[in-house]
Amino acid sequence: MSGLLGPREIRELAERIGLRPTKTRGQNFVHDANTVRRIVTAAGVGADDRVVEVGPGLGSLTLGLLETGAQVMAIELDEVLAAQLPLTVAARMPEAAGRLTLVTGDALKVPALPEAPTALVANLPYNVSVPVLLHLLEISPEWSRGLVMVQLEVADRLVVPPGSKVYGVPSAKLAWYAEASRTGTVPASVFWPVPNVESGLVRITRREPPETSATREEVFAVIDAAFANRRKMLRSACAGLCGGSSRASELIAAAGIDPTLRGEALGIEEFSRIAERIVGPRRADTV
Repeated sequence: MSGLLGPREIRELAERIGLRPTKTRGQNFVHDANTVRRIVTAAGVGADDRVVEVGPGLGSLTLGLLETGAQVMAIELDEVLAAQLPLTVAARMPEAAGRLTLVTGDALKVPALPEAPTALVANLPYNVSVPVLLHLLEISPEWSRGLVMVQLEVADRLVVPPGSKVYGVPSAKLAWYAEASRTGTVPASVFWPVPNVESGLVRITRREPPETSATREEVFAVIDAAFANRRKMLRSACAGLCGGSSRASELIAAAGIDPTLRGEALGIEEFSRIAERIVGPRRADTV
């Protein structure tokens, strides 16, 4: 037995371990080898890479990544799936078994990775895709590139620039860490169970955060406030951060930004400038 998993192998594995995929964990497993190799190729993974994968599930993408000669750190929440993954690799790709590192746990709560990865490649669970992506960008600055498969609607939100109706918290926060671009669409038919939506491939290229005296947490607090009610102007949205809309209006204007704009008009640099103005007086008060 060798090679990647197909529809029959996926179902046999699931039956063997008594797996019943759940929506709460976003469990949809890729069963098409061509799709797996397409993802791996688009990610540019090679033998020199150490790849972090979130939610390996039954191992379809894991095997595709190992096929390149790369090392793979797989983070799996489901204990049954985690126990099965090394067995699947050992049975289908025994020469690669030593290149698999398994982390059993919640990717949102992992404080650090056991080794520094060079890339992230993952079929992210639909229900936690954005929080997981942002968390891994935060805790592991070593990886410089990634390719993630997410729900198509989420893919659009991650890559859209300011000014769009779908631009919001995911796109603004991701821009702190990286540039993102769409690289393709994946049909629902290549998954088991078949989801109700298509998936999108998003390429992540890390870059330096904006030059700012504000911390990431402070900038993200402004982003959260700006989008808590999309219909509010910035002066109203940020009122809670600085003691009222009048003061917010002064500080936002001092940052060179029109306080009557809405959050969807601002990029990460503008959010950073607002954060600098809002947190500056606070820091002065605590000195």
